[in-house]
Order: sequence, then C-alpha cells, then structure tokens
Amino acid sequence: MMQESTSNLPFRPLGNHLRYLREQIEESVAEVSGAVEIEIEKLERIEQGVERPSEDILMLLINHFNMQDNEAVQLWELAGYEDAKGERFQLPSDMLGKPMMVLLAMDMRIMYSDGIQVSAIKQGVTLNFTQGKGQPVSRVGMSREQAEVVLSTLQTALLKSQYLDGPRQLPPTTNRPKQS
Repeated sequence: MMQESTSNLPFRPLGNHLRYLREQIEESVAEVSGAVEIEIEKLERIEQGVERPSEDILMLLINHFNMQDNEAVQLWELAGYEDAKGERFQLPSDMLGKPMMVLLAMDMRIMYSDGIQVSAIKQGVTLNFTQGKGQPVSRVGMSREQAEVVLSTLQTALLKSQYLDGPRQLPPTTNRPKQS
C-alpha cells in the first residue's frame, strides 16, 4: 500500500492525537462518534488527517476526552484555528487551569433505544441508552434525588397508561410547580 504524503494529509498530527486519546479511554470510533453525534466515517477521516473537524466538533471532542486546558489548546493549534483577529487561539491567562464548559443547544429529537446501562454511585446516577449491539444513542446523568423522582414518575405513568385509550402523557413531577 502506498503511503500518503504529509501534504495530502495536512491534519495528520491532529488526527493521530485524537486517535491516541480515543484509544487511551478504550472507546471505538462508533462510541466516540455517537457521543459527539457525528458520522463514523467523518470521525475516521478526521483521525486519518484527511479532514479538519469544525470548531464545534473539535470542542465536543475536547469535552468528550475531558482534556486539560494546555492539551486542548494544543489540539486547537494543530487544527490551525485562529481567533477573529487572525491570531492563533490562546486561552486568557485567567482561564488557564480552570474547567471548561461547552454549552449546546437542546436537541428535541426523540432517540429510541432498546437497551440501557445504569451506573449508580453515591453522588448520582448515569443512564446510557443504547440501540442494537450497544450503539450509544443518549447519555443522561442526574443526582440520586432526581433519579428517585424519575423512577416514581415512570412507575406512575406506566400504571396510568394501562387504562388510557388516547395519547400517553407523563404526569407532571411532584417537585415542579403546577401551571395555571
């Protein structure tokens, strides 16, 4: 097989680093692409260095891999992103060492699943919803208290739905104020 030259793969260092991060957390391409909601083929092209991820996708990958600030900046630079003034991206000095947060618009699509993995620790619960052979479709985390409310609400809804002939609706949770 013929080797691709670096000029044909301008983002190979970035792709190699992203693949290394994925392998370190022992996740497949399918798992990471599902977590950041991109096509498997797109993530493969990014890891091969053929394609540069958009700024949004790179931020999602940085968040997914739970990267430290200095490593995140290094990835940003490997991708060749610059700020509005044409200068390379650099975190302000008061942001170094602080946790980063990515805000995403809420996606209202319904993702159906046929499997679930539940992890519970003292601080809370994580629900990993899957399809088919364990392909992740959604991940939800909550406090133990909220998990108890969700469990109670699900039980009530399931019991009531046995007797309904019309559309099924979940009752309001007990900790939400009722709307007038």
